[in-house]
This record gives sequence, C-alpha cells and structure tokens, in this order.
Amino acid sequence: MVMRDNGAMTAAPLPALDNQVVVTPQHAAEVPWRTVVWNDPVNLMSYVSWVFRRHFGLDEATAEQRMLQVHNDGRAILAEGNREQMERHVEAMHEYGLWASVERVER
Repeated sequence: MVMRDNGAMTAAPLPALDNQVVVTPQHAAEVPWRTVVWNDPVNLMSYVSWVFRRHFGLDEATAEQRMLQVHNDGRAILAEGNREQMERHVEAMHEYGLWASVERVER
C-alpha cells in the first residue's frame, strides 16, 4: 500500500512482468513452478488467444495452439519459473477474467 499526501491509501503498482519465460536445460532444475490456465464456460476462444498474445508475448500461431489445448484438454501450461513470477502471471490471468493457477513442477 502507498500512502498519498492526503492520507489516502492506494495499492502499489505491480512490478513489470517478463512476458517471455525461457527455460534453458542448465536451469531446468531451478524451475519448480508453472502457470496453468484452465478452460472455462465463459470466455471466447478468440479472447483467450488475445490474452495469451498480449500478456505472454506469444505469436498468433502459438497463442492459438495453447488456446486450443485449454479448450480441448481443459488446461495448458503457459509458463514455468520461480513461484513469485508464476503467481504474478496467475494474478494477471485473473485480471483478464481467465481461470489460472500455480502448480509445482514434479521432476
């Protein structure tokens, strides 16, 4: 929370997110969390693709493929990384109105 001069409290802005999460083999053991987006009965497929392009920086073909995975399989993994980073992605998905969660990667 941030206190303004007039005494009002406002939420502090969220830090900028890295839109592309790249996992290299040498760092794979250090990446124990993932962002999972779940299918829902509300959002249009075109909207879900748009969110994936806008938030994660995916190209149109990849966003479409991930959206279809969500639609057909009920879920898709959109990112892997440290827990805090994945929680920020999940919070962003919730702000877009999508269902998402963080889960630990089982190795």
